[in-house]
Amino acid sequence: MPDAEAARPNPDPRAATMALLARATRKELALPLSAHWPNLAFATIRAPEIGLVMLRGRMGGDGAPFNLGEATVTRAVVELETGERGYGQFLGRDPTRAEQAAILEALAQREADREMVERAVLAPIRQRLQEEAQRKRAETAATRVDFFTLVRAEG
Repeated sequence: MPDAEAARPNPDPRAATMALLARATRKELALPLSAHWPNLAFATIRAPEIGLVMLRGRMGGDGAPFNLGEATVTRAVVELETGERGYGQFLGRDPTRAEQAAILEALAQREADREMVERAVLAPIRQRLQEEAQRKRAETAATRVDFFTLVRAEG
């Protein structure tokens, strides 16, 4: 359940950064990169590539696992000139987005850029995800039906 994942704190800051970047839109990645790091030098370690992963499911959440189907994923790996290596991956087909996510993940490791990545990239993504979750909860609550039982005392 995506809302539960977003609400659960991640003890590993790098994994939390990668999880947020994986849910970012192309615009949320491209705008900060062009505004704050327009001529950033990096080397491509693994060019963006599109592949498939097998999705597994369980009946009722606790039954025997089974192969549900395949999903398309895109991944990329880059290295900044200062040595930080960034990984970008997400569901879908968008090589540019994977490379941008990898660059930002590498920048988040660099002491000089960590604060700017948090403020300009991660905080807005986190805010959007929270607003989407809140809107979804409100829509669900609007369709909720409360049942009550009327007990009649007969003498």
